[in-house]
This record gives sequence, C-alpha cells and structure tokens, in this order.
Amino acid sequence: MAKVRLQQIRHSYNADAGEKTEYALEKIDQVWEDGGAYALLGPSGCGKSTLLNIVSGLLHPTEGKVFFDNLDMTLTTPDQRNIAQIFQFPVVYDTMTVRDNLAFPLRNRKMEPFEIEERVKTVAEMLDLTALLDKRASGLTADGKQKISLGRGLVRSDVNIMMFDEPLTVIDPHLKWQLRSELKQLHRRVGFTMVYVTHDQTEALTFADKVAVMFEGEVVQFGTPEELFLRPNHTFVGHFIGSPGMNLLPCELDGGFPVFAGNRIKLAAPITQINTNKKIELGVRPEFIKIDENGFSIKVNRIDDVGRYRIVKAECLGQNFNVYVPEGLEIPTENLRVSFDPQHTHVYCDGWLQNEKEPA
Repeated sequence: MAKVRLQQIRHSYNADAGEKTEYALEKIDQVWEDGGAYALLGPSGCGKSTLLNIVSGLLHPTEGKVFFDNLDMTLTTPDQRNIAQIFQFPVVYDTMTVRDNLAFPLRNRKMEPFEIEERVKTVAEMLDLTALLDKRASGLTADGKQKISLGRGLVRSDVNIMMFDEPLTVIDPHLKWQLRSELKQLHRRVGFTMVYVTHDQTEALTFADKVAVMFEGEVVQFGTPEELFLRPNHTFVGHFIGSPGMNLLPCELDGGFPVFAGNRIKLAAPITQINTNKKIELGVRPEFIKIDENGFSIKVNRIDDVGRYRIVKAECLGQNFNVYVPEGLEIPTENLRVSFDPQHTHVYCDGWLQNEKEPA
C-alpha cells in the first residue's frame, strides 16, 4: 500500500498544446492517504479516466509529478507501480476455473503452491466465491466475473493501490447495491488504498471517505460526502450532487446579502468581498427551503410525490426551483410562501463559492 501524491498534474493529448482548452487535465493536486477510500466523480469527458491512467502509468503527464510515498513514479511503467486495476468490463480467463483465475497473478510471481492455495481460499471467502472455485469462469454472471477481477487484485500482497474504473457498469441494477456494499466492507477489512472512478454520485458517495469532483479537467472540490452536500465549493458540485440538485438562482447583492426576486435573502454571515461585474448566483438545496408564512410568495407548477417527501416544482418571477416538503405537511397551491435556511444558503461568483463563515 502507498500514499499517493499528485503534484500540479496537467495533461494534453496534443503535443503542441498551448491554450487551456487543449488540456484534458488542469493543475491537479491531490493527496490520497495510505489505506484511504477515494472516488473520482464527474460526467463523461471531465478527465477522470485520464487521471486514472496517469496514476496507473498508462499515461505520462504533460506536466507535473506522481509520487507513491516519497518515490517519484512519474515516468515508471505500470508493472513498476504494482497497481491492481478493475475495469468496466470484467477481465477474466473464461477457459480457466475461478480458482485458477485467482491464482494466476500469484503463479506469475512464483509463489509457493501452499501459499497460493491459502491466499486463494481467503479471498474466495471474502468475495463469496468458495462454492464456485472449481467452476469455469465462462459460466458465471457479470457480477461473478467482476468479483474474480476484484479477487485477482486482492489476492496480491504487493499492491500499492487498487483502482476501479466504472466497475459496476455491466452489473444488473438490482445487484449493484449489494456489490457496492461489499466493496465498502472489503475496504474496511483489507485496508488497501482504493480509488473508485464513476459518473454515479450514489456509487461515489457510498463508497468513498473523500470524493474528488471533476469538471472540465479540474478538481473543483475534494471533500467528504457531507462537505460536498452541505457546502459545495462550485455550482457544478451543487448541481451534480443531489436529486434534484442545488437550486441556482440569479441575484444581486445589497450590503453583503443576496437579493432574489426583490427579496433580501438572509445568510449565516454577509459576503465581504465580491466582484459584482461577474455572474452572481444564490445557491440553496431543495432540502433547505421551508414553507414559511413570513417568507416570499412563489407559484406552484407541479407537486411530485416520491414517498417520504414531495418535490414542489415552483416558480418566482420566471425562475424555476425545487422545494422538498416532508410527508404530511399541507402544501397550499395558492399563495405559497417560503424562506431559505440562512445556514445553508450560499453565494457564488462565476461558479465559485464566495468567502463566508462556516455554518455553526
């Protein structure tokens, strides 16, 4: 296992890149502690796979360095990095048994047969594959084959880091939750440094201790799931995380407080410095808007019942936004008034969170 440090990583697939738009990655700085569980989260094309390939050694960055512990690994090969990588589609030897698939990397390392058998047995128990050890891999389901791919990484003792590239893509939806839960339990048990690449917020937030949210080649926020939800550092984080995501509403500033639709909105603390010539937005999640007879009036367009709560599709002076309303609370369809929770209402300038005190 190893601590991974990425220092000022930039990468372009164009050898003569000059403009920022020609770079797939822009000045990535990350520290992944030994034994931690991390996720790279973002939409297709944001640079997740490029960064993964740089860490694994399949790509060398245009600029910057990759360190494992204190060793500069930037120009080393994948073999020299001792990384176990699990891809979108299971990589197994169909003609081999499950046992031989798990033993394959150990036999390549010339381990003693008794030690191979012991490690295969241990990993098979971890992954619930014991009953399948003597079956050919070709007869297994997609999730069974993906467990073999995972097992070939777990069975090794020389792994510095395990990397998962959209590993649940081909898994049946009803099995995804189970396998995702098993991955988390495995991490707690084996303590490997693990990095999970995905576009699915549920997969990232349930697996990782910390998540790097990527957008247009940059890490726009690196934090715990709670930090990403409660205090998005960028409007993309607010919009991408949550279902539905954060409401983003155009506003002006008056005395350090946002004004939306003619209403002065309370904050935990006033904004002290901001360039008002740039795009200013107010951000508040649907969970932090409440029905309030002393609030401002909104128009109800639709109410969606999703079980334990309802989502009110509302409008105010042409601006659409969502409001969560708990089950059992009456929703007036006319003259509905709401207010925003000051502790969880934020101001953004050109997409970035502005300086403010931490919520109490």
